[in-house]
Formats: sequence, C-alpha cells, structure tokens
Amino acid sequence: MTVTLSCTSNHSYNWFILTKDDQKFLRSQCSQDKDTRLFLAKFQVKPLAVSQRWMFRCYGYYTSNPQVWSEGSDVLELLISGKLKKPTLRAEPGAVIALGNSVTISCEGTKGMQSMYFLYKEGSPAPWDSQTPKDPSNKAMFSIASMEQHHAGKYRCYTYNSAGWSERSDMLELVVTGVHHVKPTLSALPSPVVTPGGNVTIKCVSSNGYDRFILTGADQNFTKSQKAQFIHTGQSLALFPDITVASSKSGPFRCYGHYTNSPHVWSEASDPLEIHVSVPQPQDHTVENIIRMGVSGLILTVLGIVLFGTCPSQRRP
Repeated sequence: MTVTLSCTSNHSYNWFILTKDDQKFLRSQCSQDKDTRLFLAKFQVKPLAVSQRWMFRCYGYYTSNPQVWSEGSDVLELLISGKLKKPTLRAEPGAVIALGNSVTISCEGTKGMQSMYFLYKEGSPAPWDSQTPKDPSNKAMFSIASMEQHHAGKYRCYTYNSAGWSERSDMLELVVTGVHHVKPTLSALPSPVVTPGGNVTIKCVSSNGYDRFILTGADQNFTKSQKAQFIHTGQSLALFPDITVASSKSGPFRCYGHYTNSPHVWSEASDPLEIHVSVPQPQDHTVENIIRMGVSGLILTVLGIVLFGTCPSQRRP
C-alpha cells in the first residue's frame, strides 16, 4: 500500500524535504505553486510492517541556500492498522456537551489483551492522547474536564500490542453547544397536538444567520439536520416535516444552529418542545341514561293514573 504525504506552505519555498523518525534524509521534491497561493510537494511512501510506526516531518528551503531549511512541520505519525479487532469508542454522558462541562471518551479494546490506547483527533497529525492501563483492563478513559471549542471534532482510537495495531474504531463526533449565545426558537405546525398516526412539522428559527439547524430528541438518538433558509426579516429558519407520533416518543425536542465552517460548534439549545398525542376519550352516558329512565317512569305513572280513572265507568249497568 502506498501513502501520499503532502507538505504545504504559504512561503514560496523552491524545494521541500521529507524526513523520517531519526531525522535521516528521505527525499526532496520541487514545490508546486497552486492557485490558492500555497506551495506544496507530494511524497509517496510505502510502509511495510503492520506493527511499524513512522514519524514524519517536512522542511522547506530556497534553491539559493539548500543547506538552510525552514522550521520543521508538526510531526505526522503514520501507522498501519492490523488485523486486531477494532476498538469501541464512546463518549459519556454523550457526544453533545455544553460549553464548560466535562466529558469522558472511552476506548474499549479486546478483553484479556494488555494494550496501549491511542486517541486521534481529525486534523492533528500526532495522537491527541495515549494511555497504557496499569491493570488488565481492556479500556482507556480520556477525560476532558472543561469542554471548549478546540475539543469539538471527529475522533478515532486504535490499540497496539505485540500483535501489532488494531483496525481503527468507528468515528466519534464530539459537539460543543452554547458557544453562540443566540438560541433558536422552536414551534410546531399546525399544532403541537397530533392525532394517532398523524404528523407535525417542526419549525426552528433564529435572528442569527446560522447556515444549518440541528433537531435533537431527549436521548440524542433522534437527530435531524436541515440547511437554513433566509427570509426577508433577516432571520434564518429550517422546517423539519413529517415528525410522526412514533418520533414524538423521542421528545422533548430541541434545536441548535451552527455555521458550515464549524459544524461541531453549536448555539445554545432552544427551549424544549413537547409533541402530544390526542387520544379520544370514551363518552360517559350515565347522566343521559338516568334522564331517560326518569322520563320513562313518569310516562308510566301518568298512564297508570289515566287507566285507573277510566276503568270504573266502564263497569256501570
């Protein structure tokens, strides 16, 4: 398997040099000037061993001074995942965390195997953190005491032991809320009360020009995203149609706004919205039945009096 590494700078270096591990020279490449005004060079490397970890840096220099290099780039760690079972990555109490609150990211590997655990955040070349549990535990716990904007993003974890590297875990997307203080307003159309089998449209609107809105349920398992619409009042809004009675069990609902360039940094939550299901109540006919019985009794009484008064006259000679 061949991997391409890209070294990029906004300085107009003529050449870039790639080094590995102990800073031994690997190779140099002539820079390319891109339309973005960035200068770059691409290096192809071919890792061989599954259990191997490679640490790369790149430097830039000008043709006139080939022995004078720039500062080194941040370290890029390249590892080859092996055949070990991929670990499980979770966040507690959840993946949507309010600004300043704490969260714990757990990486759980194969039971009975002593391993090192590495947590990677997308965009960072080196591990975000690593642990080697002292006890025979098959789980590492990475704690964030106070959630901030730079903690939000996409995470994966790996395990490593004498058998090599595991496959990478599934992605965990960690979100921070409450960064933007203008919270959206949530409402239901035409009404927050629906009949069994019916549905409702939920409207999320804000005076802030958010690019997208997120609708969540109580347990965050129910999540929908919609692109914002901008209206003449200067507000942005999104409509979430076809919220069914079954979906309403995931309530109360809340919505958040965010901008496209920071999809894991959300606004404060809207006030909660409950969707209620109207259930037809059986009618109580007790009073009506009593009235009918009273009227019937009165009619029988009157008939009895009339008959009693007419019978003697019919017996006269």
